[in-house]
Amino acid sequence: MMKTAMFGGSFNPIHNGHIQLAKAVRKQLGLDRVLIVPAFQPPHKEKSGMASGEARLAMCRLAFEGDPAFEVSDMEIRRQGASYTYLTLEELHAQNPDDELYLLMGADMFMTVHEWKHPEIIFSLAVVCGIPRNSDNAAVLAKQAQLLSTLGAHTRIPDTPVMTVSSTRIRAACAAGEDISALVPPSVHAYIREHQLYSAQG
Repeated sequence: MMKTAMFGGSFNPIHNGHIQLAKAVRKQLGLDRVLIVPAFQPPHKEKSGMASGEARLAMCRLAFEGDPAFEVSDMEIRRQGASYTYLTLEELHAQNPDDELYLLMGADMFMTVHEWKHPEIIFSLAVVCGIPRNSDNAAVLAKQAQLLSTLGAHTRIPDTPVMTVSSTRIRAACAAGEDISALVPPSVHAYIREHQLYSAQG
């Protein structure tokens, strides 16, 4: 049985923190593959300042190029509309009925997942993995995991490196004309510069 994880998000843009976390969680949980799934339109986020789905998809592909354990999926971009996680998991399960599915998410998402659209479907299809922001945050997530278990969820709280960079910070740096080369892979940096993403002129 393959262990397949879905790591979704706006990835606006994808950065070194996302990549470091995805690789650490894959190793820790013994995942066979991780699907990186850029959202077409995240239900919880404003659309302003969002690069196109095609651009975010391209950056994700560049970020994980050459690593066979990671695949970038266009299923939410292709589906369009609001990117509801339960729909994506249903599609993944239909495509890979024998796989054990995992859902990777940041701390903020983990704290609200029971309020998402059709959480019962999410909990029936995947192990929900909350990624702590720091060591203090891990205790809060452990308490949330207890709540989610009463709702039928199977959960994991991986012990991962702290993500010190954010997409918001990168977009602000681009708009200010600052150097972001230390925050994203070189190929993603080149793509952002070539397409003038997030810049004051772009």
